[in-house]
Amino acid sequence: MTETLEPGTLPADGYGEPALLGDRSALDLLVWDAPNIDMTLSNVIGARPTAASRPRFDAIAAWFVDGAGDAEVEACVFANVPPQNATSLQRWVEALRSFGYAVFARPKTQPDDDIDQSMLDHISVRTHSHELRRLVVFSGDGRNFAEPLEDLARSGTEVVVVAFSEVAGYAISSELIRFIDIEDVPGAFAAPLDRVRLDALPVDGAWLRPTKSLRDAAGVFTARRG
Repeated sequence: MTETLEPGTLPADGYGEPALLGDRSALDLLVWDAPNIDMTLSNVIGARPTAASRPRFDAIAAWFVDGAGDAEVEACVFANVPPQNATSLQRWVEALRSFGYAVFARPKTQPDDDIDQSMLDHISVRTHSHELRRLVVFSGDGRNFAEPLEDLARSGTEVVVVAFSEVAGYAISSELIRFIDIEDVPGAFAAPLDRVRLDALPVDGAWLRPTKSLRDAAGVFTARRG
């Protein structure tokens, strides 16, 4: 089911308090779907991401600010935090905050817990508190974001989706959304990812290595057959 833009609940600490009526300044907003980007990164490189293969948030901040001109800027990372990982994620959260990102962290107590509606709620808050000039969404989740983002684009907001081209068909095919592959953001990764993009193949073609051994794949099929 497609989630919708609903008025969000503002945090008790006042972060995100709307501007006074008539004082809606132009805003460029970046929202980052941490669970989705992490999962899709694993899929496109065929391995668990390491510190060397994860995105550089400082470079992404520089790219985002450079495109904002004189508009106010705000960047927010939305994360699910499994209780068992709370300690290990603390340093990552503090690093994000030191790069200028706000972080919305929500406990992940059930397998299907997600933060997509929290992202949509915050976007909705910003459409009321500011003149939302540009919205940059880092997520390949078309199921929850395609319709709301296209609605925003129709209302006059420049909507940009940044994700991996392998998993963001909803944005690539949209006539209303601008798509950017995350690896095309200058400096986003310290070294090129171990992937070959079908939208940027060499003229002579390229070999795509398997991401699982042939024996392992055959073993899974055999076990499934019983």
